[in-house]
Amino acid sequence: SFVAGRWGAIVAGGALAAFGLSRRSGGGLALAIAGGGIALAGAKARPYLEPFSAHSSILVNCSREEAFQRWSKFEDFPRFMHHVESVTNLGDGRYRWVAVGPADTPVQWDAQVETIRENELIEWHTLPNSQITVNGRVEFTKEPDERGTSIHVSIEFAPPAGPLGYSVASLFGKDPSFLIRQDLRRFKALLEAGEVPTTEGQPHGPRSAAIAALRFVNPDRPPRKEPRLSENLESQRGIA
Repeated sequence: SFVAGRWGAIVAGGALAAFGLSRRSGGGLALAIAGGGIALAGAKARPYLEPFSAHSSILVNCSREEAFQRWSKFEDFPRFMHHVESVTNLGDGRYRWVAVGPADTPVQWDAQVETIRENELIEWHTLPNSQITVNGRVEFTKEPDERGTSIHVSIEFAPPAGPLGYSVASLFGKDPSFLIRQDLRRFKALLEAGEVPTTEGQPHGPRSAAIAALRFVNPDRPPRKEPRLSENLESQRGIA
């Protein structure tokens, strides 16, 4: 039920936060922040959530045909869509999407591609019995003077009721269009450079783990940039 799910999120999030604090480490702090976010989502949960939408555009340095063909490979979406874990082709224009929510909670929905106009437009809608409704539309426009192709994306979200809905909504923060724009930037890099820039595998300290958790809980509010060592030294000289 909604009430049971709400309290489940509060208890589970609180337990994760307590465990993280008990670790007394950077990784523990990250767990504590993530757990606090889950508990907060449960505390704020209401039986019904308003649908919301996201819109963004980007200019890519390639032909409209190339951009269209690359976007048509839905199975490649996890390469540039941050929260998408997998996209599986079910046949007949149907695809199963799996995204990762807070505390690695999987969110799944099936979508049907309903409109395809070669090199111009792709539209899809979510099929019944999915955990979340995600309807989308992407248009490809050839720019004059060989400047490339503009990609325009519009996505409508209808989160489910209860804590799961707030967990899904938290993936997009207060500005879902910002995250769609970030995904489009990664798509642009994939098209133009053949790969998406990443920081995975790079060493980081406890503070970086905490920052990653803060980004996860509130992705639309980037944390304050850490000062460089040279900047710290300059500030010390100024004090002296």
